[in-house]
Amino acid sequence: MQPSAGPASTPSPAAAVPGPGLPHTRTRWVHWITTALALGAVVTGAIAFQPSDAKATPEAAAPPPPSPVPAPDARAVAYPLECGPAPVDVVRHASGDLDGDGRPETVAVVRCHAEAGTPPSGIYVVAAARNSAGKQGSKPRVVSTFLKPTEKMSVQRLVVVDGTVSATLVGYSSLDVPRCCPDLQRDVNWRWRNGKFELKAAPVPGSV
Repeated sequence: MQPSAGPASTPSPAAAVPGPGLPHTRTRWVHWITTALALGAVVTGAIAFQPSDAKATPEAAAPPPPSPVPAPDARAVAYPLECGPAPVDVVRHASGDLDGDGRPETVAVVRCHAEAGTPPSGIYVVAAARNSAGKQGSKPRVVSTFLKPTEKMSVQRLVVVDGTVSATLVGYSSLDVPRCCPDLQRDVNWRWRNGKFELKAAPVPGSV
């Protein structure tokens, strides 16, 4: 608390009420009020004239990604096998985009059905049929042959990874080897290069 400075002096009437001799005092008050009203008008105008779309609206949802194209059905194909009255068995199949066109192909291992023994297999690339407009048709077709049954080989493994087809082929060194127990084996792969499939074979086991 501040100490008292003594009796307060009574202000003179001239000091309490501005008289006609102080025009600058009245001008200052009028100027302040006018400025305050002007500022108030600016703020009010800014609020009143906000754009009608000033409300935050949620961003439009991104369209869903296109559905993946299904791979061709390996069992809906007419394979170039001569099986007589026996049906054709699809032993193995794997799918992937082999030629980089954004549409998957199916690689199928097929052979003639047999009640006993292991008939030789063929390996075929199956693609979806295309009509004259380039649209996918209803029935797939064989577009490439990797292995023919006339080569007297069987397939123990088939995978497709990053566009490369890998397989393990087994066969027989002579007619004396029982058909149940192949004695030859080799790993091979195919990859699309320069508009065609290139075959690459691993060294024969025991040759290195």
